[in-house]
Formats: sequence, C-alpha cells, structure tokens
Amino acid sequence: MQQPNSQNGTYLVGCGIYDITGPAAEVGMMGFADPAQTTAGIFMRLYARAFIFGDEKSRVVFVCSDLCMIFQAVKQAVVRKLAADAELSRWYGDANVLLSATHTHSGPGGYSHHFLYNITTRGFIPQNFNAIVEGIYQAIRRAHFNLEPGRIFVARGPVEGYGFNRAARAYERNPAAERARYAHNIDNEMLLLKLVSTNGEELGMINWLGVHPTSIGPANRLIGGDHKGLAAYWFERDHGTNIHREKTFVAAFALAPAGDVSPNLWGPADGKHDYERMALIARKQYDAAVRLYRDAKEPLSGPVDFRHFYRDFSNIYIEELGVRTVPAAMGASFMAGSTDDNASQVSIFEDGATVDSLRGNQKVLAKLIDSFFGLLWPKTLDEEYIRGQAPKKILIPTGLATWDGNPWTPQILPLQLVRIGQLVLVAQPTEITTMAGRRLRERLLAILKPAGIEQIVVVSHSNAYASYVTTPEEYAAQEYEGASTHFGPHTLDAFIQEFCRLAEALKGGYAVPQGIYPPDFAWTQVHFLPGVLYDSPPEGHAFGDVLQDAKVQYARGEKVVVEFVAAHPRNDLLTMSDFAAVEQKTGDGFRQILGDRDPELIFRWQRLRGAESKAIIEWDTAQADPGEYRIRYRGVAKTAIWGNKTPFVGFSRVFRLVAA
Repeated sequence: MQQPNSQNGTYLVGCGIYDITGPAAEVGMMGFADPAQTTAGIFMRLYARAFIFGDEKSRVVFVCSDLCMIFQAVKQAVVRKLAADAELSRWYGDANVLLSATHTHSGPGGYSHHFLYNITTRGFIPQNFNAIVEGIYQAIRRAHFNLEPGRIFVARGPVEGYGFNRAARAYERNPAAERARYAHNIDNEMLLLKLVSTNGEELGMINWLGVHPTSIGPANRLIGGDHKGLAAYWFERDHGTNIHREKTFVAAFALAPAGDVSPNLWGPADGKHDYERMALIARKQYDAAVRLYRDAKEPLSGPVDFRHFYRDFSNIYIEELGVRTVPAAMGASFMAGSTDDNASQVSIFEDGATVDSLRGNQKVLAKLIDSFFGLLWPKTLDEEYIRGQAPKKILIPTGLATWDGNPWTPQILPLQLVRIGQLVLVAQPTEITTMAGRRLRERLLAILKPAGIEQIVVVSHSNAYASYVTTPEEYAAQEYEGASTHFGPHTLDAFIQEFCRLAEALKGGYAVPQGIYPPDFAWTQVHFLPGVLYDSPPEGHAFGDVLQDAKVQYARGEKVVVEFVAAHPRNDLLTMSDFAAVEQKTGDGFRQILGDRDPELIFRWQRLRGAESKAIIEWDTAQADPGEYRIRYRGVAKTAIWGNKTPFVGFSRVFRLVAA
C-alpha cells in the first residue's frame, strides 16, 4: 500500500457501514420519554457509519450512528471489543475513537447504564445494547480493512429553511454585541468532507449541520433515522451503496450544535404529517450536501492527531471565574420538555399546564425534594448545592441520586479533540446550544489557529451523554434547555476551560493524563421488559401464511398492502437482513429490489391476541418500474417457552404493476 504523506494531502482513508437496528417490537423508544411509545415495526433500518483517517504516525476513527445518543456504556463496550481484536487493537482505542449520534428520536432505547435514561424503557435492554455495540464495532472493522491512500476535500455553505431556534427567548438573553456578530440565531452553515482515493474512486462523505431529528413525533412507532437518516440514504443511493459489500460508498449526515434548533417549522409533530415534513427537511440537507460535494475542491493537509481525557464535572474549579460546578440536577422545566418538539404530558406546573419556563409550581417542587429526594439523599438540601444550581429550581438531583454508587446521570465525562489536517472535531458529550457552541469553537480556534487549524466543528452527542449545555445567560431563563444543563450555570465555562487544556496539549504536541476513568456500571443494570414467551399462529394457519393478499394488478403509485401470520421480531433482529422485501420476477426467478433499508417499504408488527401476531407490509410503488412482483416476509418463531427458534418465510401472490 502506498504510504500516506499528509503534508501533501495524502491520507489513509477507509469507510464502513453496518446495521445497528434494535428490537422492532414492544421496546420503549428513546428521545421523547413517552412510555407509551414502543416500537412496532421499521420505516428504515439504523446504521453505524465509520470513517478512519490516518497519516504517517497516527490514525483516528469517526463514527456517526443513527441513534438518539451515544451513551458512555456504548463507548466503553465498543472499546473493549476493539481491544479484544488482535488486528484492530494495534491501532484504535478510547483516545482516538470518536463515536457520535444523529439524535434520531425513532429508535429503541434502554442502552444506557444510567437510570434517568432508562426510566421510560422499563430498564436496560441488553438485546438493543448488544446490537448497537456489535454494529459499531463491525462498521469500524470494515473501515479498517478498506483503508487505502486517499484525499480529503472540504467545502462549506449555507442551508436554508431546515429549522429555527426553538429557544429564541433564552438566546436573546445573550449579550447584544455578541448576537450582532451573527446573521442568524442558528448556525446554518454545513461543513462537508469529500473522501476520494488517489485513483479517483469516490469513497464517502461526511457533513455536519445542527438540527434536532424530531420531525417524527411521539405518536410514531416505526424505527427510522428521521431526516438525517433519510438524507444519508438518498446520498448513498446516488452512489450505488450496497451495505452487503465489505467496501461500499458511505455517507454520514452528522450533528453539530443543535440543542436549541428544531426542524418543526409547522409546529410540533402532529402524527399526521410527520413523514412528509421529515422528507422536506431531509431534502434541504441532501440538496446542500449534493451541491457542496460537487464543488468540494479545497484539500485538507497536515497531521492526524488527537487528545482525550476524562473530567469529573460535578466539581470543576473554573479559574477565570473563581467558582465551582456542582453535582448534576434537572430543573423544573426539564419535565415540561421542549414545547416545539416534545411537550411533556406530565402536568405539575402552574394552572395544571406544561410550561417551558421557570414558572414551575414551587410548592410541588419543594414537597418532592423535602419528602423524597431530601430523605434519600440529604445533600440535596445543602445550601451550597442549591446555590450552585441557582436559579434552577431543582426537580431531580441526578448527580446525588445513586443506585449502588451509580448516579442517575453521568458525572465523569470524556473530552476529545480529533485533528485531520486543518480541521479539528470537538467531541461534545451533550446537546449544546447554538451560542454555547460558538463560544466553545471560538475559544478553541484562538488557541489552535497558530498551529494551522482553520476550521473547528463541535460534534454534539459524542462519546457519552449528559443532557444539555447552554450559555450562562440562557441558563438564567431556565427554559427546557437550561433546566436540562446538569452542572449549574457555569457548565459551559467548565467545558471551555477543559477543552482549552486539551487544545494547548494538541498544539504543543504533549500528552495529557487520562484522568478518572468512569466506572462501568454494567453489573448494576436491571430490566423489567419480559422476554418473548412463545409465538402461536391463529388456528388453521402456519407462520408466514398470507392473511390479506395482494391484488392481481396495481397502477404505479398505488400502495400494495399484504398481511402475514407473524412471529415476534425480538426473536431475531435479522441484522443486515430484512423482515420485509419486494422481489421482482426475472427470467429465471425473483430478485430482491427493496428491503427494510428502503423508505418505500414499511414493515409493521401488530400483536393480535395472546401469542398471535401479524406483519403488515406496505409498498409505495410511486418510483417502481412496471413488471411482476411479490412481497416477502421473513421471521423467526419461538413455538414453545423452552423451545428452539425456527426461521420461516412467506410470500404474497405474484402481481403486476402497470404504468398509471
């Protein structure tokens, strides 16, 4: 293999993609914290997209996953798998692997080791956790074995009409002079990397833009990647991506600061127009990416490098201010949710309403703290703790609330900088707001610019998850984002201080101590979701039998709907395979043309009675060619409590699709 020469803009580049889709039935979904929102099928499968960059001395990994968050438990488990791999352990570990999430709210949850994030999923879900960890590991492994000499081109440009600042009142509290430096109250610039081999083969693409993937609301029960997942699918389709090939083109639509950026220009998702509006937001990002990818001609050059350490954010002394952070707490408005994206159904607020502001019912809050949290964890009532969170009205003291030493939310967090030539990625383990992201970026750029750094991207939802970070001014408003900022009003200042220390080390070329490695709390996890006891077909039927068949003929644009006798999808996740498929008749048989990855085909699962269930497969034929087709359903049945699992398949009749 040709050796890289980063000074001349030649790197080792590798891309990989792998399925991370979790249980598609009866598992609580992550994001909206609604216990009633459980999975019941697949709109699109979820994927981990891995990219490796290397120079003469160093390598770094960036992974973008269709997940709501990257929890610390996931990063720890992925690193363990890399360490156990004889080949990959030579190159990759905790310090040079950056895992990020797109923040889709349409995936199964239960994959954190911290209690607060598993409350609505009936605890920890090992099946989902294992699917995520294995998929990320496999994506990295694919990227590693696809490494080849290549070049990286960067492009930047605006994106319009994709979102708005949902916390504009809080944003307006930032200094007028600071706000005047920016044309918008969101960062609407997309930064894109185009990855090309030295022989001219297009290998992949990554872009970063900050906007919440909440187009699909809490009424939804289908797994999917929301607008970022759909945009990535379109881009990969254009480049002939085949996920079953070890080497294929990979496109990631990754997340920049989006803590206060909503895509819901039409109001909160209403459960009726979610998918069409999601497609509009996806199209905005896709069109911008296509334009920037076409025009990307500025090469990256210079070293690949990284710095990484851990810090206990419950007690950081901020030298510039002479103050300390305090253990994590969630405020009153945390319970309200964001009224533009996911207003809570819980009403403990004034006038019985859910309010996205500081106006929490203080009598209720005081009673909660005194009678419950104060009794269990007396430090909750310490004046120093209360002052350290002010003006937040503490609702849940998540840093003091513990179970077997495990706090409800993480206190020890990873900080990481990844350098690729003139670009630095800042791995931020929170949902950071627009202005907070700008402040962090500018402070780091001031340090790193003399070292040749021209562009900094704050990559939110990376390596761990500790809710939100706002500016101190936004924190004072105590809207949802401020109430969800864990460590008090100076949380951002603590992040800036510690990231600046990493930046000085990166610029100076010296190592940094790891810091306090967070405990792995796998042994403390509990789960209350029962397993699948057994499956039973309705009397007179077998698994895979057709309950409602296709018609003989359809006009293009009609929807084909077929129902089958089903088994529980949790029996087998069918990773890198499909529950639903469309097969086209050819001269010598049938070939699959669509599966769970494709948005035109929807797989739904519905429990009937007892252990009986059915699969409903819907195909939107608007983009299909005329011809003969059939619908296929694949499942795995557990026919007895202690019995084995048996795969089966069912087919619809062959039907004809004709031009409309």
